[in-house]
Amino acid sequence: MTMVHLYSDSVHIPCWVHDLESFRRWMHSDESPEKGPIFFLAGEVWLDMSKEQFFSHNTIKQEFFRVLGELVKRQRLGRFCPDGMLLSNEAADLSGNPDGMFVSTESFRSERVRLIEGAEDGVVELEGTPDMVLEVVSDSSVEKDNEFLMNLYWKAGIREYWLVDARGERIEFQILRHTARGYVSTRPSGGWRKSAVFGGKSFRLTREFDDLGHPDFTLEVK
Repeated sequence: MTMVHLYSDSVHIPCWVHDLESFRRWMHSDESPEKGPIFFLAGEVWLDMSKEQFFSHNTIKQEFFRVLGELVKRQRLGRFCPDGMLLSNEAADLSGNPDGMFVSTESFRSERVRLIEGAEDGVVELEGTPDMVLEVVSDSSVEKDNEFLMNLYWKAGIREYWLVDARGERIEFQILRHTARGYVSTRPSGGWRKSAVFGGKSFRLTREFDDLGHPDFTLEVK
C-alpha cells in the first residue's frame, strides 16, 4: 500500500497511483501538480507544496546552477539540470525532482541515463543513474533529504550526493561519495571538498552579507 507524506491539502493523489510505474504515469498526466517537489520513495509518495524560503533555499540553488552550469558547459562535460526535471530509477524504486543533477556525456553515451519523451512535449524525464544529485535542505525536507533520498540515491548508484543545509548560523555543505556500504562524506580541507565527478576539482560554499544585511552565498571552485 502506498503511503503518502503530504504537506498540502490542495493536491489530490489519484487512488490508482500505487507503484513507481503509476507514479510516473501520473507525473506525465494533466492531473499532476505543476509546482512543488514531488517524489516516489520506495512505495511512499512525498509531496511538499510549502513556500520555498528565499535565502536558505532559492538563492543557494541559483548559485549552484550558475557555477556548475557554467563549468559543465565550458568544459563540455555533459549536462547540468536545474530543478524541475523528473528523474526515475527503477532499481531504487525512486522518482522525483532533485534540486539539481549532473549527467556526464559518457553517462548519456553508455545509456546509464536515458532521455524519456512525453506524448507531446519532447524530453520530459531522465531515467537511470546521473553522476551527481544536489539537494538543499528546507524545514519540511530534513528527513527526506538526510534519510530517504540518501538511501535511495545510493541504491541508484549515483556517484556523488551533494547536500546543503544553510538554515542555521553554520553552513553544512557535504559532497557524499558512493561506496559499497553507503555514502561517505569527503573530508574537508579548509572548507574545501573534492569532487571526483568534476575531475578532482574542489568546491567551497561561503556566506557573506550584503548592504541590507541579507545573506549572499558563493560557490567557489579550484
